[in-house]
Amino acid sequence: MNDDLPLLSVEGLTRHYGARLGCADVAFDLYPGEVLAVVGESGSGKSTLLSLLAQELRPDAGRLLYRLRDGTARELGAMGEAERRLLARTEWGFIRQDATQGLRMAVSAGGNVGERLMALGRRHYGEIRGTAAEWLRRVEIDVARIDDTPRAFSGGMRQRLQIARNLVTAPRLVLMDEPTSGLDVSVQARLLDLVRGLVAELGLAVVIVTHDLAVARLLSHRIMVMRRGRVIETGLTDQVLDDPAEPYTQLLVSSVLAA
Repeated sequence: MNDDLPLLSVEGLTRHYGARLGCADVAFDLYPGEVLAVVGESGSGKSTLLSLLAQELRPDAGRLLYRLRDGTARELGAMGEAERRLLARTEWGFIRQDATQGLRMAVSAGGNVGERLMALGRRHYGEIRGTAAEWLRRVEIDVARIDDTPRAFSGGMRQRLQIARNLVTAPRLVLMDEPTSGLDVSVQARLLDLVRGLVAELGLAVVIVTHDLAVARLLSHRIMVMRRGRVIETGLTDQVLDDPAEPYTQLLVSSVLAA
């Protein structure tokens, strides 16, 4: 695939909840290997945008174009349900803020990882278990815990298991929803180091929604600031955070510096 072409093109995405605006006219291109952070306070529209990208919500206007492995760009809204579901299980990952929503809590750690491989047609139990064990090691989970369920794991371990479950199929696009929220500071730092290393190693295209500007600075190449459902500023992450042009972005940055 040509990395000079966008993997995902977002064109004029708009979504209302009755009379309330979720997001309006959001547009951007995301390229292979690029990490885009979407920031803003609660109610800014960033979670609505992520749900639209994940195809959990349908837009009132606009469209999403995704470039398949053969180089053709397809409109996601025009795909059949089965085709979108297959993409979601293989080429996309979604790391949720609450790991219990992204894992099967009654299924073993190895089973959580192995399910994604089975979606690709893998059937050899030994190979699936071996790959799952390899990924547990990569996300720093003791392989001896492979048969334990996520219910026995700490919050940080659950997030690392969710990362393994999502990345085992070598996805090309990964969505992240506040992946470090609610974790202790030391656990956050360890998780962020892990995510940054895997993103760089695998060349993932990532959209990460976060309220934490430090997370955005550490992980992203570009940043998009949302307010009241609209994108008000976008640019290279360091440039926007070091020299914000919009008063709202200046306020966001100054509130972090004052904390």
